[in-house]
Amino acid sequence: MKILFYTLRPFDELDYCKKYSAQYGIDFVWTADAPNPENLSLAQGCDSVSTNPCLITPEYLETFAKYGVRYLTCRSIGYDHIPLDKARELGMRVSHSAYPPNGVADYAIMLMMMCTRKVNQILRRADAQDYSLKGKMGRELSAMTVGVIGTGNIGRTVLRHLTGFGCRLLAYDLYPNEETKKYAEYVDLDTLYRECDIISLHTNATPENYHLIDREAVAKMKDGVILVNTARGTLIDPDALIEGLEDGKIGGAGLDVVENENGLFYYNHAGDVLKNRELAMLRSFPNVVFTPHTAFYTDVDVAHMVESAFQATRAFADGKSCPTEVKL
Repeated sequence: MKILFYTLRPFDELDYCKKYSAQYGIDFVWTADAPNPENLSLAQGCDSVSTNPCLITPEYLETFAKYGVRYLTCRSIGYDHIPLDKARELGMRVSHSAYPPNGVADYAIMLMMMCTRKVNQILRRADAQDYSLKGKMGRELSAMTVGVIGTGNIGRTVLRHLTGFGCRLLAYDLYPNEETKKYAEYVDLDTLYRECDIISLHTNATPENYHLIDREAVAKMKDGVILVNTARGTLIDPDALIEGLEDGKIGGAGLDVVENENGLFYYNHAGDVLKNRELAMLRSFPNVVFTPHTAFYTDVDVAHMVESAFQATRAFADGKSCPTEVKL
């Protein structure tokens, strides 16, 4: 058994690969590059291909299948970068990662607090030795209403951790669960938009929720609403976000993901001209806290992400069910 790891980071993931390779009895090879026509041949002799979010085309999957690859094991919770229809057609099994929710949940709360306390502006002005108070007054989280869209493991954890702040909590999900009801009141989207001071997104990217936050949604929100996104960039229409920030309808945003981030994040682009105007605009706003898709990045989560590829490959090869398998 052998796994090919694409986009593998040698400074953190590699040591975990060595550990779990020995533990699960599965060999591995790796490259730091994303799949591209020049390196698809690395998959020859491999049973599984593992990736982080990156561009994967149906043609890539056809080539992998020709080389004998049977499994696609994503090291991320999201798997929207995988052409699932083609994987189904080729008889490939697909898995994603399921790491503990605390890291991303706490990061989302950190972004909420940074936005409510205007930390970005405070730090920018401090860099210029401007230590005055005007324009830096924040708001207290305990006096606000926070809405969470998507109450899976991470969304539920955000709500549970927020109970310690004393804020009012609302939630929306197509499939409500009983645990969430211990911490928050489920409401419809229009009510959540209308009543929340902060809205945090914690749902997968699907064709159905593409640009869930669009101009119409923003218009329904409270004046000065704060948006936090640690899920997927495609959940927010960047034009609607920029317009909302410019006219003051949106009072701030904490963004760990943006649309069209593939090929940008996790690479050093110092000195480069980037072809992403929306990102350039968003970074220019003093009330936007921007981080490059790092909410997941803790020692605990990285270890689980790497192990998930070995776990799924072993389960698939042994003909067993896998809790992180994607149903095609």
